[in-house]
Amino acid sequence: MSKDEYGVLLYYKFAFITDLNSLFSFYHSNCNSLGLLGRVRLSPNGVNVTVGGLLSALEKHIEAVKSNSLFQGTDFKLASSHHPLNDKVAVECGFTSLSIRVVKELVTFSSYPLLNPPEVSNAGRHLSAAEFHSVLQSARQLMKNGSPTDDKQLVLLDARNLYETRIGKFHAPSVETLDPGIRQYSDLPSWIDDNSELLRGKHVLMYCTGGIRCEMASAYIRSKGAGFENVFQLYGGIQRYLEQFPDGGFFRGKNFVFDHRISVGSSDTSIMGVCLICGSSYDNYSSRCRCTHCRILVLVCDSCQIKSDAYVCELCQKHRMDFGSIPSVEDGELATVLDKNDLKTVCSDSKISSQLPSRNAPRKLRILCLHGFRQNASSFKGRSASLAKKLKSIAELVFIDAPHELPFIYQSCTEAKNSCAPPSGQHAPPPENCKRKYAWLVASDFGGKVEADWKIANQPFDPLQYQGQTDGFDVSLAYLKKMFSEQGPFDGILGFSQGAAMAALLCAQGDKLKGEIDLRFVILCSGFALPLADFGQKPINCPSLHIFGSDPGKDRQITSHTSRYLASRFEDGCSVIIEHEFGHIIPTRSPYMDNIKDFLRRFL
Repeated sequence: MSKDEYGVLLYYKFAFITDLNSLFSFYHSNCNSLGLLGRVRLSPNGVNVTVGGLLSALEKHIEAVKSNSLFQGTDFKLASSHHPLNDKVAVECGFTSLSIRVVKELVTFSSYPLLNPPEVSNAGRHLSAAEFHSVLQSARQLMKNGSPTDDKQLVLLDARNLYETRIGKFHAPSVETLDPGIRQYSDLPSWIDDNSELLRGKHVLMYCTGGIRCEMASAYIRSKGAGFENVFQLYGGIQRYLEQFPDGGFFRGKNFVFDHRISVGSSDTSIMGVCLICGSSYDNYSSRCRCTHCRILVLVCDSCQIKSDAYVCELCQKHRMDFGSIPSVEDGELATVLDKNDLKTVCSDSKISSQLPSRNAPRKLRILCLHGFRQNASSFKGRSASLAKKLKSIAELVFIDAPHELPFIYQSCTEAKNSCAPPSGQHAPPPENCKRKYAWLVASDFGGKVEADWKIANQPFDPLQYQGQTDGFDVSLAYLKKMFSEQGPFDGILGFSQGAAMAALLCAQGDKLKGEIDLRFVILCSGFALPLADFGQKPINCPSLHIFGSDPGKDRQITSHTSRYLASRFEDGCSVIIEHEFGHIIPTRSPYMDNIKDFLRRFL
């Protein structure tokens, strides 16, 4: 390899990091000085890096990283490649800029809190590419030092996503291969739980792209105890295996990679993938075609792309999702793409390939929406109209008023240049002509509903007033119990500002509300935590999506620091964060809307 060539470097390291700030500074300085682009993820438990640049620069980066004892024993995977073009693929893969982020997990192993979170120290034994090949070559061959033996059955387990396995996977005669068929890595724990009997008492050989996903997954399998001890993983992943066996060995097809290369093959040019529509041989994801419903990557050949740009992946077909306006064979023109004779080739999985998308929509998610302070259901519904419209195929939003009715107030002329008080000689509109305002939580001096037309504010507007609105929780709790009983069931709650604070307090109740307010998830927008006893110190165990304005000061009412702290109160692996640049609103543009939908689809 010429040092003037372009290359890609991948490596990860699980280790306890005490000073993330220093490590962040190192990567920022080193990568920028060497002109490296790509992704660097740092967490208290290690690093995960995929960067590209000149090979000479990448080699200098490796030497700099090796000088830190923290990275002793790290496997640096360096490969030459074409230079990334400033196109859709490069942008989507993050290879047109340098992104360095501090995250909770190097790879998100689960969307939900796990009863037995895996410890990487308990991961399966590493097998080199040669050892892995040898086991597959002869499943009965004994290996030293606790390796797979001939007295127990051997199974291969692919830890990757469905779209990855569709263009390449290991195939060994007489060895059963398990393909979980998952949309995303965080779905793997659920698959393992549901299929544990397929693994019990077996020698499990796991593999993924570069090895990092097997670390967590193998540890999770082993954490199940007796019968799950014999788990092994391909060290360095498929990438190292193909380097060792350039003809492909037992690997068929191409290795999907998360950078501008898209996929890497062997000298064997056979194509394993097929077009979702016509079933012809095809394995090129460069067009980035996605399922209209769940956004997973799908394989659609050039000819079929011309005929339609709306696709339904095999998983959505299998689970008979609501396809809305997606064209089907009954829709006329597309009938030339799919007819009854083609149905068997739509999906490469024969078990689901012959199923047509169902026209019968499943039950949508029902989400109870809690407005902010001094708002009402009507105003919140109006502000959320775009959100409701874009979620209409998967969710129904239900809006209600909070129980604490607030008085109409105005600032006096002495307190504000632009007084809200009625002008001299004029009268304010009577309360019956104004929309009532409500709250979930109120200040300690709140005296209840005020019958007077208007009330003068007793102090200038305080942007931190929400911190003192800590009374009224019991009334709101009783009210919400009644709403759940009369209008439920609800799958989750969407709260905005004070509504998000209220929703978080409900989550903090844990099992106390079981049977009265059962929540599968919460969406907390511009949320904040209140110092109430109900909030407690124990991490909150409820899947949550946190949406708030990014730094600096995009949300001038609830700071990003405040919302970020609320997210930290939820258990690791339990919360998803979306930061945006639009302030005190719920964003409905892409990619934020796509992220919101991705979160909700987990509960369909």
